[in-house]
Amino acid sequence: MGNTFGKIFSISTFGESHGAGVGVVIDGCPAGLVIDETFIQSELDRRRPGQSSITTQRKEQDLLQILSGVFEGKATGAPIALFIANEDARSKDYGHLENTFRPSHADFTYEKKYGIRDYRGGGRSSARETAARVAAGAIAKLFLRHVGIQVQAFVSQVGDIQSPPYTSMDLSKTEENIVRCPDSATADKMIALIDEVRKSRDTIGGVVTGVIRNSPVGLGEPVFDKLHADLGKAMLSINAVKGFEYGSGFGGITMRGSAHNDAFINEGGKIRTTTNFSGGIQGGISNGEDIYFKVAFKPVATIMQDQESVDREGNPVAVAGKGRHDPCVVPRAVPIVEAMAALVMADFVLRARSTRV
Repeated sequence: MGNTFGKIFSISTFGESHGAGVGVVIDGCPAGLVIDETFIQSELDRRRPGQSSITTQRKEQDLLQILSGVFEGKATGAPIALFIANEDARSKDYGHLENTFRPSHADFTYEKKYGIRDYRGGGRSSARETAARVAAGAIAKLFLRHVGIQVQAFVSQVGDIQSPPYTSMDLSKTEENIVRCPDSATADKMIALIDEVRKSRDTIGGVVTGVIRNSPVGLGEPVFDKLHADLGKAMLSINAVKGFEYGSGFGGITMRGSAHNDAFINEGGKIRTTTNFSGGIQGGISNGEDIYFKVAFKPVATIMQDQESVDREGNPVAVAGKGRHDPCVVPRAVPIVEAMAALVMADFVLRARSTRV
């Protein structure tokens, strides 16, 4: 089972949705890095359930416990172990799923692959695991501060409601509303749509846009370890993600090369590009411009309606909609996207230090 991500700055997550808790072991964090526990907790608070009327009402405090690798507030160079306890798991809500496969969940595939599954909230395949990623991503962010790299994400679409381009918005306003869209007028429409969907006992998908600023030139490799390839893997590893694109993405296919090419200029002694359809990455290597990408999340698979399915023997059954789930996952996915992007960037910064004399 693949539980490890990264090469130098690497993480291994553990735990289940309805077990004792979830956690992560971080290897490769440079010794001496100041570990700001308050900042890490603030990142976990952005992801935790029960934070607003449009998220799941599972009540978890997601309080951080540092088990190893930190002494007197600094990383020692040893593996850093972080743990977040589960405090509000209601396993009885899932008793009816012991022999039943939920539509569009990992129940069927997981059981066929491993021959056993934890049906309580999905076990290891639950999005509860992402709390560990956010904790690790917060430490990656602390490291990136030293090289001036900034990672930020926001909700850019819910259903068919889209925000303006990120270049025309003030991203510092992302946390000013519960849907985490920096454009207040768009945010109001998104919140109304999510509330409408929730009341109809259904779910809806959306898009989270990520922006990485102040990346140095030269992160990434030209063949298999392209920067955008690792960003894509990172994002596609998040629960409910169905698509990833960076730069002009799929929209670029409608353009001519003469319009799509990013021309180089000398701006005050610094080589830049006049446009940024490349999304800050060319040939798999960062070019110093903003790296921007979109991550598409499907509608949450658990809906508060009965659905047709089958049991282990293939007999038709009706799956009852129970439990506490998000009507739209994207507001809580914002810190997860940021965390995974930060982990990729921290890893590539450390890899670049061994590239040349």
